[in-house]
Amino acid sequence: MKKDIFEAEIVVQENRIRVVHVGNTDYISLTDLARYANPSEPKIPIYAWMRNKDVLAYLGLWEKLNNKNFKGHEFETFMNEAGKNSFYMSPQKWIKETNAVGIISKSGNNGGTYACSDIALEFASWLSPEFKLYVIQKFQHLKEMLLIRKKWNGMLIEYFQKLII
Repeated sequence: MKKDIFEAEIVVQENRIRVVHVGNTDYISLTDLARYANPSEPKIPIYAWMRNKDVLAYLGLWEKLNNKNFKGHEFETFMNEAGKNSFYMSPQKWIKETNAVGIISKSGNNGGTYACSDIALEFASWLSPEFKLYVIQKFQHLKEMLLIRKKWNGMLIEYFQKLII
């Protein structure tokens, strides 16, 4: 069964942020959010954020609540290492080692790192509480517009079905 995929974009404080809706989950581009803090090297804020022990605890809890295939043992290993100067975490490492689903990452052209809205908004808050608030407002507006569009499409289909019958 192919999942429905819808792509959109919001603009927050002159930053273009991609949003992808896959199945029933919204993913927001962490790469685009990170450009708010570092336009030329967005991976740097993402990596710095993922080194934080509190962030790992949040990501681990999110996965435990939403992912039956989450590798909790690997997560505990990361939690024990977090906080050390030698500790390093990347989205790809997190996904590979823990079987995470809340973050997705694709290398190359048109690639980037995306996270479900819960995680992406946590990252936006880490970047700037003000920025997070603007992201929430634009994201909610996008969701409202998509809902209106969906209702209109349903009404049009219903109208044309009545014409055919």
